[in-house]
Amino acid sequence: MAHNNNNNNAINNNSNGSTSGRSSSTQLIQIRAQTKNKRVQRILKKKEPKLFENVKNAMFIKGSTSNQIMQQVLKDLYLLKAPNALHLQKSNEIRPFEDAAPLEFLASKNDSSLFTFTSHSKKRPNNLVIGRFFDYGLLDMIELGVGNFKSISSFKGVEKSAVGNKPCFMFVGEEWDQTEELKTLRNIFLDFFRGAVVETINLAGLEHVIVCTTVNEKVFFRVYRVILKRSGLKTPRVELQEMGPSMDFTIRRSKLAAPDVMRAASRVPSQLKPKKVKNISTDAFGKSGAVHFGKQDYTKLVTRKMKGLGGKRKKKVAEEDNNNNTAEAGDNNEGQPSNKKSRREKD
Repeated sequence: MAHNNNNNNAINNNSNGSTSGRSSSTQLIQIRAQTKNKRVQRILKKKEPKLFENVKNAMFIKGSTSNQIMQQVLKDLYLLKAPNALHLQKSNEIRPFEDAAPLEFLASKNDSSLFTFTSHSKKRPNNLVIGRFFDYGLLDMIELGVGNFKSISSFKGVEKSAVGNKPCFMFVGEEWDQTEELKTLRNIFLDFFRGAVVETINLAGLEHVIVCTTVNEKVFFRVYRVILKRSGLKTPRVELQEMGPSMDFTIRRSKLAAPDVMRAASRVPSQLKPKKVKNISTDAFGKSGAVHFGKQDYTKLVTRKMKGLGGKRKKKVAEEDNNNNTAEAGDNNEGQPSNKKSRREKD
């Protein structure tokens, strides 16, 4: 079964896991079976593995050395992720790449699958770390340098998107498929802002678009508001207006998951796999099936006679041939006496 903190539904199936927290789900089930407190049992049951995931919650953590710019970056990202977000106001002395235990503790305490951590130092100014958890253990994370930041409040006169709306994502550039860091970053972005999984969505519900462009190993993060105007047709005319936040990312450090952990995190439960139907396949055009027949005898095949195939003409030609053959046989027998006449003469 899939854990509610895993990333089975992540796009591209690039979700990862961590061996450090792999046994926590089994421990939760054992603890719930032993405890007698109903309230504790309900809390533990919510954290147990589920076939259908909850909406992933994200923690926004402020480091002890975070400056004013990075605090504003944290607030703007929190507004994009809300309401499935938790902004921790207290400064935390955490170094994610040196010790991930404090992050895993906060993830278990707040039941969060995603995190964002900000810090600032002379060696790494305006530092942003974004990552994911699997089974309350650290999956993967990427450290980004933030530059050319413009907050949401700096875009005046622009109507802001409603809280909780799903964004539309655009990834521009060939570099997204060239390095593992960019592939993982793209998957983290999609997993971070995707919200609830739905089958259909109203066109009016797409209120903002997040555009990520890669040029020379830099990522340009822009957010636009979608404006639908009348076009005289059924489909409206779409215009984009930048609403913020706007920032440029530079990849610094990264910690990717091992292949076996990635397979465990992206595993789909057998209960959710579609049942295979015999002789039916699905492609881009829909479902198609194969029908098997036994061996056919084509000698007994009855076909319809068509006028265009000359059925009557062939019959007429055959009758003329028969008449000609009969006439020729009569001509051949004129000079010879018949059998009856010869018999009479004998008598």
